[in-house]
Amino acid sequence: MAEEEGSATEAVALRQKFQDLISELKRSSESTLDASNSFCQDFCQVLMQHGCQWRPDEDPLPLLEMYTVAIMCCAEASPFLSPECEHVTDVLDKLSWSCLNLLLSFSEKIPGALWEEFQSSVKMAHDILQAHGNAQLHTLLTLVEENGVWSNATLCSLLSSDTVNVEKVHEFLSREGPELLHMRIKHLIKQKRMDKAAILAKICAEFPEFGGKKNFKQIYLVCLCEIKPQQELMQEMNGNLKCLEQHEIKEIDCKEALDMICNLESEEDEKGALSLCTAFFKRQLLSGDAYCACD
Repeated sequence: MAEEEGSATEAVALRQKFQDLISELKRSSESTLDASNSFCQDFCQVLMQHGCQWRPDEDPLPLLEMYTVAIMCCAEASPFLSPECEHVTDVLDKLSWSCLNLLLSFSEKIPGALWEEFQSSVKMAHDILQAHGNAQLHTLLTLVEENGVWSNATLCSLLSSDTVNVEKVHEFLSREGPELLHMRIKHLIKQKRMDKAAILAKICAEFPEFGGKKNFKQIYLVCLCEIKPQQELMQEMNGNLKCLEQHEIKEIDCKEALDMICNLESEEDEKGALSLCTAFFKRQLLSGDAYCACD
């Protein structure tokens, strides 16, 4: 009870700080561009100071309340912000993706009242921001249109390996988009749900509209390295993957494999890079193929 009261008090204080920033923005004697820059800097400072008080791994709800207030603040300030200010776009982008990451990390269902408040705030803010040429909340809006973060019926069926109508799958993938789906897969991997991550990554890799975005095939193979015995993995690599143009391929080209491994290294995913490197090198040894083996 004391924690809830403390969170509510902090939310009220945060709203007041943001209202003060908006008031300063409105009455600023600076140029619109300079005033917008100042607003963005002060906004980020307030957000960081407030966010440091809470640990999302212990209790993410206060942070969700913070993002709800912050999103509405940006919407209220948008009519007075300069479209030439690059910081506005950066702030909205970071706010949206930080909020998405928090939502996807929820292990339990978000309380109904808080979820409804967050939903209505995002929808209202999206409409206001879009009217002023800012579409950064689009992906976040897509997520909150559901009854819960992981509650979409098609998604639940896919992750449970149930048979799903192809049209429904394609509709779901198109609506979510590669960025949000990539974040979903990363969260499943973080939670050690490699089998679920592999299912979703494979479906995304085979979806023509994504055209190779987000390296879904690479993620799929890394997941397979974690969950499949070596013999099954060799079979998967040699015949069961479809390329992004939707025709069968006999094997994944080693040059493509090297690109995947280099990508993983650049992303500082040393474990994934080593797993993929080991799997492809074993395939070369078993098949007696020296092509790219030295590389």
